[in-house]
Amino acid sequence: MSDGPRLGLYAVSSALLAMSRQVEVRDVLKTIVASARELLDAEYAALGVPDDHGGFAQFVVDGVSPRQWAAIGPLPRQHGILAAMLQDAKPERLADVREDPRFEGWPAAHPDMSDFLGLPIRDGDEVIGALFLANKRCPKPDGGCGFTEDDEELLSILAQHAAIALTNARLYERSRELTIAEERSRLAHELHDAVSQKLFSLRLTAQAAAALVDRDPGRAKGELQQVAALAAEAAEELRAAVVELRPAALDEDGLVPTLRTQIQVLDRAHTARVTFTARGVRALPATQEEAVLRVAQEALHNALRHSGAAHVDVTLERRGCGAVLRVTDDGRGFEPDAIRRAGRHLGLVSMRDRASGAGGALTVESVPGKGTTIEMEVPGG
Repeated sequence: MSDGPRLGLYAVSSALLAMSRQVEVRDVLKTIVASARELLDAEYAALGVPDDHGGFAQFVVDGVSPRQWAAIGPLPRQHGILAAMLQDAKPERLADVREDPRFEGWPAAHPDMSDFLGLPIRDGDEVIGALFLANKRCPKPDGGCGFTEDDEELLSILAQHAAIALTNARLYERSRELTIAEERSRLAHELHDAVSQKLFSLRLTAQAAAALVDRDPGRAKGELQQVAALAAEAAEELRAAVVELRPAALDEDGLVPTLRTQIQVLDRAHTARVTFTARGVRALPATQEEAVLRVAQEALHNALRHSGAAHVDVTLERRGCGAVLRVTDDGRGFEPDAIRRAGRHLGLVSMRDRASGAGGALTVESVPGKGTTIEMEVPGG
């Protein structure tokens, strides 16, 4: 075997192995796109996962800088050639996409593209994505289509394996979400049984003490001592339950992977774009990691449910021995004077309590029409 075919097979094998190693959906999508672009020597590559509303639930690109991508604007809709690939479920190989009658143009900031190769990604009869490449770096001298039949065959192999990797990643995430839901249900049931019994006993004992205060102060004192003991037991039950409610993923994966996974789920579930960046974060004490996670969850809930944001960005950065969490949205914001009034509605009081309980601090900045930033700093251990 010559070096050329051997290197080609090695590249394909490496790409397939890279896809099989990923278990998170977005990581799988990124690996597929990067592998396709590298294998076929294209300038641009993208993969879209359709939603049920004529748009894309996810859209991953390679070859476009973050600044370019931000300038392009909202995710594309399912129209033109993209729609054809999803609906007809067949490959599209074009010498110049701009001359195709189905071409409907692109935003002003979009890079210029000519030769085009696209394939649907299928799971059985279902089309679960569209993978496409543009601008092969070594076009034919005669100016014909840069992508060849061999390129199409290679991309077809990649798309088949991409379907398997993407399906497996989705199953993994659904399984994990179901496990979390089942665990929460079990804990809620146990918490209800244990604590409600203690509270019921507390109520009866307190009523007995109240009835005995006037006619038998000695017995009333004994009943009140029993109230104190039952209250201590109830508090211990609650404390144990709260400790158990610490997300298992924190212990198994750590703060950064847990946050990343939850944010990826939110990014898929909401129309707003939700992004996450971590920079140099070290492991923190358990109480601080849980506090950071809970504050992030509350801030994300506020941004996605109440702010009308199109983009929510979460960053977690190292600062000294500790870390800084920052949740920023481009939603409607609110008046600084209204923060106190909005505090309880938006969970700001509980977030501040969590931050201070972990030895940290919480700050909130908001401007009407210009979004909100919630920042939490913890000192580390």
